[in-house]
Parts: sequence; structure tokens; C-alpha cells
Amino acid sequence: MSSSDPESFVKAISLGKQVPTQEGVLTILDDINLSIAKGTSVAILGASGSGKTTLLGLLAGLDVSTHGQIFINGEDIGQLSEDGRALMRANTVGFVFQNFQLLQGLTALENVMLPLELAGHGGARGQAIDYLSRVGLEKRLQHYPNQLSGGEQQRCAIARAFASQPEILFADEPTGNLDQETGARIIDLLFSLNQLQGTTLIMATHDKALAENCQVSLHLQAGRLVTP
Repeated sequence: MSSSDPESFVKAISLGKQVPTQEGVLTILDDINLSIAKGTSVAILGASGSGKTTLLGLLAGLDVSTHGQIFINGEDIGQLSEDGRALMRANTVGFVFQNFQLLQGLTALENVMLPLELAGHGGARGQAIDYLSRVGLEKRLQHYPNQLSGGEQQRCAIARAFASQPEILFADEPTGNLDQETGARIIDLLFSLNQLQGTTLIMATHDKALAENCQVSLHLQAGRLVTP
């Protein structure tokens, strides 16, 4: 089954996520409906616990919904196998995690090269160096994550996400662990790479400055999209 909306690149229909707890079933997301055009920048706003990270994970194919459908470029990703979703992520999706998710035993260069090599990209080393240079880490190629500042680790994570040239980049609180000045530089970096590559940006954030730079803002409250 495919999405009938040709203008929608990312689409969710009646999306919901529930998990069992000792106290009963916990609803994290309830009846989420959204449609995002290709190349759009989107901020998902909401208080802690509102479901922002869960929504990003579902849209990126990192998690599976309890009910509803998600379409990426017309394809219902809920109909894909686990291997199929992994292939979709490798070919289409980049993800910047709030806690960076860099591998501590690899250098900055190796962290960016690894997903390129796993995806079979030729010239992984040169491409990784190019993107690390774009984010200002050309002098930190051989540094390990524990030798980098928080801002440098986030820039490395962004280089890793953009290096595979994804059609969609998801970012979970990309400025959340950074001071204001470093956060502002990260915002500039995200949008400059977005414009350069035409990437669809979907970001969960508390950062109003980041949200103001986005074309669309969605507001989550207790697992539901609301009008602010």
C-alpha cells in the first residue's frame, strides 16, 4: 500500500504507541496525523515526556508503532521487515542522537567512516574527512570522543549523519547538551547543510531559536499533537 498524497514525503496516519507497565498500559503517542513535504524543516516541540523522542524513533523506523501507519516517500514502512527497515534507514535516513552515540573506541574519522563503509559507499575515508572539515573538525580527525568537547562531539555526530547524504535527517534535541553559543553554531550548521543537500529536517527540541528557524512547528502535549 502506498500513500495517496503525492505532496507528502513523510506521513503518519492515526499513529499510536503504547507500552505495558505494572500499573497498566501507558499511552506514549495517541492518534498522530502529520504530513511533511520533501525538503521541509520541522521542529517538534513539547515538554519532557510529551513523546517527542518516541515520535522521532517511529518516523525514522527505529521503533515500531502499536497502531497506525507511517509512509516514507510513499512506502508504508510498517509493512517492512526488520531487515527492510534497516535498509531503508541506511539508504534514506540520518539520525543525530541527543547523547551523540559516538563509539568510544573509534576516532572521530572512524566514527564517520563506519556507517559509510557498512552501507558500501566507495571512498568512505575521503567523504568522512570532507564532512568533518565542513563542521570544523579537520584538526580533530584522530581524536577519540572522550578527547572532544560536547560541541565537538555533536559536530562529529552531525558530520556522521550528513556524510551518507540522507534524504531525511532526524535530530533529537541537537542543542540540548550544549551551551548557548555552541548551540547557535550547531543550528547554523544544521541549516547550512540542509540547504546545501536539500535534506528534510525533522527535529525534536526545547530550543525556541531552533524552532524559529524551521518552516513548520508541531506541538506535542501528553502524546497528542495540539494547536499552541
